[in-house]
Amino acid sequence: MKLKNLTGNSILGIVAITTLTLPGCRQRVPDELPNILWLTSEDNSAMLGCYGDRFATTPHLDNLASQGFLYTHAYANAPVCAPARNSIITGIYANSGGNQHMRSYYPIPESVKTYPEFLREAGYYCTNNVKTDYNTESIDPSHIWDESSRDAHYRNRAPGQPFFAVFNTTISHESSLHDSIPDELLRHSPHEVPIPPYHPATPAIKHDWAQYYDMVEDMDTQIGKWLKELDDAGLAENTIVFYYGDHGGVLARSKRYVYETGTRVPLIVRIPDKYKHLFPAEKPGSKVSRLVSFVDLAPTLLSLAGIKIPEYLQGNAFLGDQKSADPQYVYMFRDRMDERYDMSRAVRDLKYRYIRNYMPHRIYGQRLEYLWRAPSIRSWEQAYLKGECNEVQSRFWNTKPVEELYDTENDYWEVNNLAADPAYSKVLERMRRANREWVSRIKDTGFIPEADRVDRAGDSSMYDFLRSGKVELEPIIDAAEVATLGDADNLNTLQSFLENEESAIRYWGATGLLILGRQAAPARDGLMAALNDPSASVVTVAAEALYNLGEKEAAKEALLKVLDDPNEFARCHALNAIDCMEEMSPEIVDGVVDMIHISSSMTPNRYDLRAALWLIEKWGLNPQDYDFTFEW
Repeated sequence: MKLKNLTGNSILGIVAITTLTLPGCRQRVPDELPNILWLTSEDNSAMLGCYGDRFATTPHLDNLASQGFLYTHAYANAPVCAPARNSIITGIYANSGGNQHMRSYYPIPESVKTYPEFLREAGYYCTNNVKTDYNTESIDPSHIWDESSRDAHYRNRAPGQPFFAVFNTTISHESSLHDSIPDELLRHSPHEVPIPPYHPATPAIKHDWAQYYDMVEDMDTQIGKWLKELDDAGLAENTIVFYYGDHGGVLARSKRYVYETGTRVPLIVRIPDKYKHLFPAEKPGSKVSRLVSFVDLAPTLLSLAGIKIPEYLQGNAFLGDQKSADPQYVYMFRDRMDERYDMSRAVRDLKYRYIRNYMPHRIYGQRLEYLWRAPSIRSWEQAYLKGECNEVQSRFWNTKPVEELYDTENDYWEVNNLAADPAYSKVLERMRRANREWVSRIKDTGFIPEADRVDRAGDSSMYDFLRSGKVELEPIIDAAEVATLGDADNLNTLQSFLENEESAIRYWGATGLLILGRQAAPARDGLMAALNDPSASVVTVAAEALYNLGEKEAAKEALLKVLDDPNEFARCHALNAIDCMEEMSPEIVDGVVDMIHISSSMTPNRYDLRAALWLIEKWGLNPQDYDFTFEW
């Protein structure tokens, strides 16, 4: 029997029976399951009038906020779409499940069920229009949704059946800046647009900011159309409406970065009077300061639907009868972004943001093919190269500190790093402990290099692998914490890491020596031995460290072998190292060209190919001279 063919009363009857009898289900059923409508937009921070942005033109969302509850501290766990959506759909942090790297395909844990599956079992008709982007091949949208397409709509449900529906607009997506609109056609003036202090006020930056405000206004118009459609259908009084952005953005240093501008999102929830017992504040129009993040959305949905929240979910319900106490922190992560490797973790409380950078030897502004399509970042880069940027604007083009701490309540743009200020030492230590407790508790898979995951976990998820007893994560995290400090006093410890049986500890040992630069010279022999390591990740980092110590031929030979590795992410990692080494000897050029020839016939649009083609461009070579062409 299919629930979508039942009447509303029949559905509620079945829900009442199953929720009273099935193991793990709640012993209480709401008198009437509320409809739930999710309206989502892409890549926009809280650039709305209701959030105090006076330059924004967002009347429909401002009105929705006046009718609902505006969350002032809502966050994406990842500052980019696919890992953020993975955290939403699974209810576990993507860096716990092993799905934190942008556009990866790894399996989700066998024990994890997506939230629409729970809702459908409870009688909901679940539709998704249209974005999926779950960062895994494990999830088949046609299996978890009643409908998932451009035509998916709650109107197709059975009479009386409660619905859960998602409508996503791409109007405000980053790609909206790839083609510039003439200044005279913009509704928001480039001459009046507010510019963050970390951006130089170049014409292209001012133009892109103004154009983006236009896109946010257009997005608001679309949200208004969906809200009107709900009203016209006579369903507003029975429907809880959520609106949120899928992460922050969109100009450089926001999307993809674990700052406020990359992770803070608008979140508005409108709850009809008939469900006023669910109000998170006294009355509609109120602001709610509770810390909320995307990993909380799945348990919140289950709480609203009267479904017992499984213990494996890693978030907290912020509405419904299973609502938890307000959390002290929310957590965020950054790992491989497209073709560039990086690793940062962030902790936010109501006042401060703490960031721990695990690849401090890489600059913030690593070149990404997709990010560089926007005129604004190209103009920022040129301004920096011409010496036209001040100290704050120049930081993006330099390496990172190991730790960052911001009083975000008073420094929204997060430009005053307080990590070295003795007056904030207690705050720093508290939030440093919170980060360590979090990565340990969720068994953060990011501490094991991506290129090694297939060899180690096979076809299973990294989540399951780290809970299998085959590896102990805590010593690996310890090694990462020590290695990334850049402290020469730890030289002997880093050398001992190179000899550890655990490949991830060897990787962090090599990383620590790479960070030390010339101070790692006494570890030369250990690094040379590491060039024969069975882990391609260890080889790549050791080769870059040796290159910087003058062992260029040995380093190049090792990296050329990695370029022949069947693992695309091993190759991508090696290409990152070649780029940072500023190496373009004939043998390296030939190795990169050979890699493109061999692998471009495989799967198109891969990140190792993006990294390789950037090197071809950087070296000033003409792809046609090498008998290959490539289109994205």
